[in-house]
Amino acid sequence: MRRRSLLPLLLFSLTLCAQAGCPLRGQLQRILQKAKAQVGVAVIIDGKDTLTFHNEARYPLMSVMKFHQALAVAHHLEQHHLPLSAPVRIEEQELLPGTYSPLRDRYPKGGITLSVGELLAYTLQQSDNNACDILFNYIGGTSVADRYIRSLGVDSFAISATEDDMHRHPEQCYANWSSPLATACLMDRLAAGTLPIDTSYTRFIHKTLLGCQTGKERLPAPLQGTQARIGHKTGTSGQNGKGEWTAINDAGFVLLPDGRRYAIAVFVMHAQTSLQEAEKIIADISAMVYRHLAGNTCNFLPASGATCQQIPYICHELQTKAL
Repeated sequence: MRRRSLLPLLLFSLTLCAQAGCPLRGQLQRILQKAKAQVGVAVIIDGKDTLTFHNEARYPLMSVMKFHQALAVAHHLEQHHLPLSAPVRIEEQELLPGTYSPLRDRYPKGGITLSVGELLAYTLQQSDNNACDILFNYIGGTSVADRYIRSLGVDSFAISATEDDMHRHPEQCYANWSSPLATACLMDRLAAGTLPIDTSYTRFIHKTLLGCQTGKERLPAPLQGTQARIGHKTGTSGQNGKGEWTAINDAGFVLLPDGRRYAIAVFVMHAQTSLQEAEKIIADISAMVYRHLAGNTCNFLPASGATCQQIPYICHELQTKAL
């Protein structure tokens, strides 16, 4: 089995879209100015050119953290020399009521054994909350997932609450957070195949995300009918006491038919809108990015104003200013 090395963390590596002469930056900024929410955006093109908006805030991940968890699960399997077919016993008491769980709906009495791969399909494609907590128990808890993601050189995130924690105490939604760029970085490294996990696991996660069944009106919406393929993971909260949606999120990677790729994360926090309107913000941003990149034009320019070029990025938090 083949193992990929870590993406090199190079010294100065930030490519930002210039303030002037960048139509995409201006168009995205107009979308954000109209949004009745705080919206964070990160886009990474081919692992090199990077654009962010409002990247400094701590955005609640909600179920996007199931992607982070999946990487930690893959690392756990590799460390223990276990296949994706490794069995996990699931009892009725682990299938908690009152939370979103297609797994519980299918096996309400428990007493079953599923493979780790099957549980990952439930978490990544259907965002199953019980399957998520079963996997946290399997690897040793949220701290194990947090520690592994940090070992990849990614910061500006935290994972410390289970789905049950957030269900019992809604304020715990803020305990799992990320900057848009930190999550986009992980998505890009998955798409590029540069994560330090055996590819038998990362290819499975990659393929599983391509089959995501949630959030079809978010990042995937403008890609329908095109030849682009998207793998993504959504996150959705309930509404707080003010009637705001705590977080409506989507993050993923897009594979273009000409071989290029980009990673994108759009986090919508404290939206004072309907769920459909919050999802439309994500879809509009997705449409704008795809439209520019599909046109094969150079829309991301280094801050120096130089012509389009390939400048590597680092996976540590980049010092970008909110607009």
